[in-house]
Amino acid sequence: MTKIRASITGVGGYVPDYILTNKELETMVETSDEWITSRTGIKERRILKGENKGVSIMGIAAVKDMLAKTKTDPKEIDLIIFATVTPDMTFPATANIVATEVGATNAFSFDMAAACSGFLYALTTGASFIESGRYKKVIIIGGDKMSAILDYTDRTTCIIFGDGAGCVLLEPTTEEVGVMDSILKSDGAGESYLHMKAGGSRTPASQATVDGRQHFVYQEGAAVFKFAVTNMAEVSAQIAERNNLKPNDIAWLVPHQANKRIIDATASRVGISEDKVMMNIQRYGNTTAGTIPLLLWDYEKQLKKGDNLILAAFGGGFTWGAVYIKWAYNPN
Repeated sequence: MTKIRASITGVGGYVPDYILTNKELETMVETSDEWITSRTGIKERRILKGENKGVSIMGIAAVKDMLAKTKTDPKEIDLIIFATVTPDMTFPATANIVATEVGATNAFSFDMAAACSGFLYALTTGASFIESGRYKKVIIIGGDKMSAILDYTDRTTCIIFGDGAGCVLLEPTTEEVGVMDSILKSDGAGESYLHMKAGGSRTPASQATVDGRQHFVYQEGAAVFKFAVTNMAEVSAQIAERNNLKPNDIAWLVPHQANKRIIDATASRVGISEDKVMMNIQRYGNTTAGTIPLLLWDYEKQLKKGDNLILAAFGGGFTWGAVYIKWAYNPN
């Protein structure tokens, strides 16, 4: 029996126009361009400005970009999964909003929340729908409007994150390309180190939670850094070893853009040189579920059919994982 795989056949992306530089942040919190750059690798990040503009705005733009490039009829889309922790609303799902706005009237859709690992979780889920033979065209979106949940008086978090969204189109193939393998992990013990204190059913929004500034990202940076360096690096090495991939076999490492030191540690563990590591953290910061699809969007023209890619991420929860992809098409 011929094996069906899910291959990426198109990529789209969107980042807002407004650029928040390190120099501007110097006027908002006690920090400096040198301090931010040396510790994170970030020089600037994009911010979505304007009233009533949620993450759906960026998801819609990314999907429209991809549909136009691939000349895909939105009515042919079977499923849309949106990985995000900053949905427009608690419900309905932001994926539903995107589906309607792009004309994917025959698709069902839902959101997936796994923080910075969300895109990998969603990609693996979408690939399973393709591999089952039930669906032919699945869109996976990763995106977050992190500026909506940041305290711009907290220099430990506001310097890190930005806004953006990217997406991929998955289609079936019988060739030896596509999503080849994945390892996904989670550990709820990470809750205390990276979370939002209020706004969920445990601590609903109230005047007290608003006054207490409990609707912003809370992060214990040192602890998160330690877990991220260890686990993202190890799972990347594990998936390479499981698939007998030597460093020379890997065309690109596609790492979550949280911190350049974490990226460097992951590349070192897998044995990959810096010229084979996708990176745009200096321009976009950490867009959470958006980082990996935005990397694919930025580097699409450098990818060749048959390239071996290792996608890796670590996020709040804790969640982490790696996906091995063999690229399915050549640049136009």
